Amino acid sequence: MSQANEVRPIEILLAEDSREDAELTLIAMNESRLKNRLHVVVDGVEALRFLRKSGPYVDARRPDLVILDLNMPRMGGVETLQEIKKDPDLRDIPIAVLTSSKAESDISAGYRLPMDCLIPKPLTSSQFIAILQSVDKFGFAIYVADQPEVIN
Repeated sequence: MSQANEVRPIEILLAEDSREDAELTLIAMNESRLKNRLHVVVDGVEALRFLRKSGPYVDARRPDLVILDLNMPRMGGVETLQEIKKDPDLRDIPIAVLTSSKAESDISAGYRLPMDCLIPKPLTSSQFIAILQSVDKFGFAIYVADQPEVIN
């Protein structure tokens, strides 16, 4: 029997085509020791399949947070973000966008997107914690764990 105050991991979907950047995100999560489950996909097409529970993701849990790389093959972060925000079943999921760009024009363009935060790459553990604290108002609590659970 489930209790209302039961601690459950934060479900996080990371759409990142760079294996190195995905590993850096995992390291940041490990260092932050926040209780979470990280699901990794390589592009926006796979992110939408995951979110819509299609193909190999039919049993996927709805993520509490989506972290999108801005530049991915097939479907980039901007297009993926737009698709998520158009979908009434998905639009309320908090979205964080990752960018490696340092150009002021890219950063200001990023802030015009319908997202919850823009994060420079690489992601550090303190930035990861700040992300989760900034989206805490969306209804999930932050708990410390020994290690995050990674699901590919």
